[in-house]
Amino acid sequence: MEYSTQMDAARKGILTKEMKIVAEKEHMDPQKLMDLVAKGQVVIPANKLHKSLDPNGVGFSLRTKINVNLGTSRDCVDLDMELEKVNNAVAMGAESIMDLSSFGKTQLFRQKLTSECPAIIGTVPIYDAVVYYHKPLKEITTEEWLSIVEMHAKDGVDFMTIHCGINKNTAKRFKNMKRLTNIVSRGGSIIFAWMEMTGKENPFYEHYDWVLDICRKYDVTMSLGDACRPGCLDDASDISQIEELITLGELTKRAWEKDVQVMIEGPGHMPLDQIEANMRIQQTICKGAPFYVLGPLVTDIAPGYDHITSAIGGAIAATYGASFLCYVTPAEHLRLPDLNDVKEGIIATRIAAHAADIAKGLPGARDWDTKMSIARKKLDWEAMFDLAIDPEKARAYRASAKPEKEDTCSMCGNFCAVKNMNRILDGEIVSIYDE
Repeated sequence: MEYSTQMDAARKGILTKEMKIVAEKEHMDPQKLMDLVAKGQVVIPANKLHKSLDPNGVGFSLRTKINVNLGTSRDCVDLDMELEKVNNAVAMGAESIMDLSSFGKTQLFRQKLTSECPAIIGTVPIYDAVVYYHKPLKEITTEEWLSIVEMHAKDGVDFMTIHCGINKNTAKRFKNMKRLTNIVSRGGSIIFAWMEMTGKENPFYEHYDWVLDICRKYDVTMSLGDACRPGCLDDASDISQIEELITLGELTKRAWEKDVQVMIEGPGHMPLDQIEANMRIQQTICKGAPFYVLGPLVTDIAPGYDHITSAIGGAIAATYGASFLCYVTPAEHLRLPDLNDVKEGIIATRIAAHAADIAKGLPGARDWDTKMSIARKKLDWEAMFDLAIDPEKARAYRASAKPEKEDTCSMCGNFCAVKNMNRILDGEIVSIYDE
């Protein structure tokens, strides 16, 4: 039996090879996974032309996945450097790479990713339209905006962020309500500016069915972009954000009617006490469609440390409804991230994702932690290094301050509680100062 998308296959009772792989990774019954895909509560982004893909599923009932943003800009056009970031990200466990290139040979880079990279590949066609047509924004036509979507689909990308929710009505409400930081989404700001200058409707909203037809043809997962995500704490959970979310809920239903897989993008900057409610609201409005969040960043005051503010918010978001965390690096708000920034962002986000999986009670989520605890009890340093989320850093820290005795560390030495408890419970004599 033929099928067009993973959702279409699931609804027809077809267990695809991608579903089999994901079910095995998640230790989930394949039939249960197929049911979740059919309902739209799990997506398996898998463009038919992405031949190097190692599939992963995204959904609240699965392990929390992470996405790594990278790509060239006018100030930093080094494709080799971006490819090194890609390879490092995959090696560190990132399930998804999002190419946000806004300058240079964007199609060449994109095609290289989909021909060689096993991770899920995402893009934002709006950026590429500006690069590709190389003309003033207001002169880009509706047809040109739309043709870029098909170009990216043909290039093999697995999901596309398209800002369909900011239509004339939501734009009018945004202008009336006034925000402290306006629209901070790059794609959202570009479409808003185009609409203002041309007086036309958002082409991706106006011709949404055409976009869905392209997604169905290649099995591209729609990632409905949040043009009105809050860019500061003062704008969190405001009318613009919530109204756009309602529109995204409507667009989700229309996508599902065409068997197109959908993710919903979310905040942004948000106080801790609002995160759980936002996750619950999204799950209700969008009927359980996977939620893909940037952070949320829980404070605005930490440039240089926003991987930490993001990880705090991400752990809470993933506990209460988010299933896909977009990493944030220490370079956020400051510059294009370098190789070390990428590493720091990935590690912080993986910690947040794992912490959430434990909180959600996913089967097997705590097994890793239990193994680490056993290694610590035994003072088995090599096992601890092997189990660490960043073995290289753990080894380097211990090597930088070698203890007098190998079974301790330079913090406690003979005062080590673990060592002394092991010995006393084994019936040995504990004598700290004269050892």
